[in-house]
Amino acid sequence: MKIGYLGPEGTFSQLAAQKYADSVTGCECELVPFAKIADVLKAVDCGEIDEGVVPFENSIEGTVNFTIDSLIFDVNLFIKSEIVIPITHNLMTRPESTGKRPAKIFSHPQSLGQCRKYLEEKFPDVETVQVLSNSEAARIVKESDEDYFAVSTESAAKIYGLSIVEKGIQDKRHNETRFLAVTKEDTGTMKQGKTSVVFSIDHKPGALYRALDILSIWDINLSKIESRPMKDHLGTYIFYIDLECDNVYDRRDALKMLERKTSFYKHLGTYNILK
Repeated sequence: MKIGYLGPEGTFSQLAAQKYADSVTGCECELVPFAKIADVLKAVDCGEIDEGVVPFENSIEGTVNFTIDSLIFDVNLFIKSEIVIPITHNLMTRPESTGKRPAKIFSHPQSLGQCRKYLEEKFPDVETVQVLSNSEAARIVKESDEDYFAVSTESAAKIYGLSIVEKGIQDKRHNETRFLAVTKEDTGTMKQGKTSVVFSIDHKPGALYRALDILSIWDINLSKIESRPMKDHLGTYIFYIDLECDNVYDRRDALKMLERKTSFYKHLGTYNILK
């Protein structure tokens, strides 16, 4: 089975993909790196690979908007599993630049955001540069003759021969990222696990309350709700929700009722959680 992830080697996405692959039984898994999240999702959608693992939400920076929007609007995929991994960011550079002041600091936008306070306090006048992945940042630093630094993983430091200047520079000690394994196969609703759906409602007073009240009637826990713009008109939104319910029949009936009360509805999957 081919499983895609946001590459290159050494990213947190690779760690999540490997953790997911280790949980798959009955077949061998090949991990395939892609340059962008969009490339991973498109490769699954067109059948180039079997499944993909993409970052979805961080405990500091929140939801990865590109991932959630792509699942809503761009591809017809289902969530098969949730993978949660701890995130530790490290400041690194070439051995010959150790002890020097960074000319620039490279990393993925989410990683830079998770280390924002540290970087502002330590290097207030140093430019931070956003790149496609934290492992790509390590590669750029490795191949440059400048005193460039990267915020990346320990595995990326080993791959590219960089020296870690400081470990654990994220602003919060407790830092986790939620990754999603996605597939073309409908994961249904009639099983245990978390369920994710998206919907929109008519722009009328009380419409959202009436939709969410359905979940209360069936005693279903709403663990996440987020609004995203519909992208076709200013002021129109679509809602993403995560549901938790031990009774699969109550969940099925509640979701059927919710679908009838909404103007747009899409089931994104019912899935297990790997921690």
